Amino acid sequence: MKQQRAIAITGGRLVTPAGLVEGTLRLADGAIASVGGDVADGDEVIEAKGQLVTPGLVDFGVFAIDKPAFHFGGITRAGLMPDSSPPLDHPGSVRFAAQSGKPDFWVHPLAGATVGLAGQQLAEIAMMRDAGARAIATGRGWIADSGVMLRLLQYAAMLDMVVVTHAEDGWLAGKAAATAGEMATRLGLPSAPAEAEALAVARDIALAELAGARLHLRQVTTRAALDLVRAAKARGLAVTAGVTPAHFMLSDLALAEFRTFARLSPPLRSEDDRQAVIAAIGDGTIDVISSGHDPRGPEDKNLPFADAAPGMAGAETLLAMVLTLVRDGVTDLPRAFDLVARNPARLLGVAAGELAAGMEADVALVDPERPWIIDSARMEAQAGNTPFDRQPAQGRVTALWKGGVRISR
Repeated sequence: MKQQRAIAITGGRLVTPAGLVEGTLRLADGAIASVGGDVADGDEVIEAKGQLVTPGLVDFGVFAIDKPAFHFGGITRAGLMPDSSPPLDHPGSVRFAAQSGKPDFWVHPLAGATVGLAGQQLAEIAMMRDAGARAIATGRGWIADSGVMLRLLQYAAMLDMVVVTHAEDGWLAGKAAATAGEMATRLGLPSAPAEAEALAVARDIALAELAGARLHLRQVTTRAALDLVRAAKARGLAVTAGVTPAHFMLSDLALAEFRTFARLSPPLRSEDDRQAVIAAIGDGTIDVISSGHDPRGPEDKNLPFADAAPGMAGAETLLAMVLTLVRDGVTDLPRAFDLVARNPARLLGVAAGELAAGMEADVALVDPERPWIIDSARMEAQAGNTPFDRQPAQGRVTALWKGGVRISR
């Protein structure tokens, strides 16, 4: 799939890291040729009609490759977690995953940190890097052995690869389906204290500092853990943090009707923690918002709440949920797209995620005011397990290009 003719997108508002720019975005030979310039002779002209012209989203940390859902949500690249069957703990499986979405979607595998994701023996990370892995991840679980974790971080520092961790002390969290508190008690759900997250974050930051490694905490969802991340950044450590929309849109009150679409990992938190996540997005403590895309069918969700598999189908709703932060004044448009495109692209080390000359021509047209209703029964994903089912939303992608080639949607 190769761009055959230069494209000029005119009449839109170009969302760049420096702010909104009026003018034309030119795409040529699969790359962005110019931002805010003029149309050239021979260009195919696309009239944006006042819509936003944005980079294609880069979804950092998905659990399934679900192209129709990604394209619906304006996502052109994704960092794939290693929790597949078999896991991405071998160069051959990493190489296969890296090719799996082409030509109209780029998959960037995250290498499994340990053999079988068992948290005991380091995998052949350098060989997986050579096979196409863009980062190292512990998967859905936490590496309990601090010695193994330190060796992982030291190895990653030597390879200059970021380590992506699940920040939850597994011994304390156990089989919990909810966060300890009033709601879990009223519903009789197995729960774990929110401190399970802060304990994991504190240990992993300390070990990353010792190893001189880059650390990305894939989801940080509690006030105490966010304070630890904030302090680490103030000390100049190479620590970044992410979150999914569920943890800034919903609190554990969403568990009241035992709807298993709200069974997530980590579980939904208190309202105080939700407000802390919103504040952390606003002050820059959180660097990445990802969908956490993890479609689960009826066999996983039509069960008692505590027995249901955690996870949500998030690719289609990611953009609309992030745009609520802009409308609520938590952040502005340029930084919103830093959170969902530029910053995750930098973590992956790919030349994408922003409208700048020389970057790959992964581009979306977005109508930020277009209303729609999220409907789990009509989603493009393999399964519609969204906690936002039947919720009104605003903001839809109206056109999408991958490498300068338009994607049919």
